[in-house]
Amino acid sequence: MKAFIYTGGAVCDANITEKPQDGDLILAADAGFLTARRMGVTPTVLLGDFDSLGEPDVPDGTELIRVPVEKDDTDTQLAVRVALERGATELVIVGGLSGRVDHTLSSLAILEDLNCRRIPAILTDGKNRVRFVRNSGALIARSKFRYLSLIAADPVVKGVSVDGCKYPLKNAKLSRLDQYAVSNEITGNCALVEIRRGGVWIIESMD
Repeated sequence: MKAFIYTGGAVCDANITEKPQDGDLILAADAGFLTARRMGVTPTVLLGDFDSLGEPDVPDGTELIRVPVEKDDTDTQLAVRVALERGATELVIVGGLSGRVDHTLSSLAILEDLNCRRIPAILTDGKNRVRFVRNSGALIARSKFRYLSLIAADPVVKGVSVDGCKYPLKNAKLSRLDQYAVSNEITGNCALVEIRRGGVWIIESMD
């Protein structure tokens, strides 16, 4: 089952191409309810401490999960946990890439954690779209996202190959402290990214 999680932060609504379909689980985390509502989406579940949203006007048919402000998880982490508990096997997280840097880094860590659980996931705010892969690869279709970057999550990432881009790589090595696989551009219909050993965030950026 696919789950969509709408979170707080700035989102370029018009550029979000990922849309929930019938049967998908839809969750809104706190102020992510406003994001979902702007996009014409009614969440299945609304959850959080509501320190950002305030007292919510819960739509009919939407389940409300209220948690204390003083808690261990962020609202996005809580939404991910609920989605997995309810059987989600693929996640799309909308938002969470702007505003506070700590929340952005936490969102990126969520992608890495989901990869460890073998759960495919995408994080997008309409201006950026992020995936995490480890010892694997991804096929990235050419789209309105102009730039393609690889950011190493480990001290050293080995066997990095990128085809279909302006700056191809073949069996390269990336260092977390010396990033150079940034601002590439897809020149074909798609780019093929392969990682032999290590983890990277694959980031598509609008500008």
